[in-house]
Amino acid sequence: MINVLVTGGAGYIGSELVNKLLNLKKYKVTVVDKLIFNQSSMMEFNSNKNFLFINEDVRTYNKIKKIIEKNDIIVPLAALVGAPLCKQYPKETVEINYEAIKFLVNNVSFEQKIIYPVTNSGYGIGKKGEMCTEDSELKPISLYGKTKVDSEKVILSRENSVAFRLATVFGWSRRMRIDLLVNNFTYIAYKKKYIKLFEPHFRRNYVHVLDVVDSFIYAINNFDKIKNEVYNLGLSEANLTKEQLCKKIQEYILDFKYEVSNEGTDEDKRDYFVSNKKIESAGFKPSRSLDYGIKELINNFKTSESQIVDNISQIKI
Repeated sequence: MINVLVTGGAGYIGSELVNKLLNLKKYKVTVVDKLIFNQSSMMEFNSNKNFLFINEDVRTYNKIKKIIEKNDIIVPLAALVGAPLCKQYPKETVEINYEAIKFLVNNVSFEQKIIYPVTNSGYGIGKKGEMCTEDSELKPISLYGKTKVDSEKVILSRENSVAFRLATVFGWSRRMRIDLLVNNFTYIAYKKKYIKLFEPHFRRNYVHVLDVVDSFIYAINNFDKIKNEVYNLGLSEANLTKEQLCKKIQEYILDFKYEVSNEGTDEDKRDYFVSNKKIESAGFKPSRSLDYGIKELINNFKTSESQIVDNISQIKI
């Protein structure tokens, strides 16, 4: 059995990763999560003999050090995610997103492997007419982006690590997030049937949450092939503007309308066109389309609407 530590494992990506690892039946999975959103996404795994949950803060270094030592592979997902949340909690953002990663890197052995997801939001505002590759200049425009860019540098300063710059993630998860752009627009379209769209030309890249999980499994199975590198991870066919995303959603919610407005601005200024050729050349390509994700979201909204809550107000940092 391979011992895997997933910090932040009760979160949006982590809960799906834990499920996948346990289903493969060759991993013992330890999750460290402080449950700051009161999420219950780990409860179904408690009876699995290969699962261990530890309710702990990654900033409790004396305890975290002992946990790190017992694992072969570490996937550090614990983070404050998204520009609004990080702006609200700047001190905690730096401590969790950056300083805890420094501590991790300083307390792993050479043999231990780290698979680290960052974000392609580090590209900020891309150059017009140019694709952002892994060699493009990083120009993060939010505290969230800055801490992730800095922590990526720390991770790649050691050997036996790999980093994925994730596109904007979408799709259904045991620990659902409704603030992510595709999830958010689809829910508003389903529930309210109308969106006022600011700066519709802003472009993003997208990737399904289960493709992110599959990329981590691919990294585990092909670690020596891809280690010590950073890879953009997204759907190459899903570099879409916000307006193009709305048009795509209209294909599935026929009475959804949007209005382009010049009266306001979008606080999130990210705008970039991303190349995913490097990870595709290394042998991994996401398989779940934007259409698949939108249909999945709509079907789940119909049956699980009670799970769609804004629990930022319940946060316990």
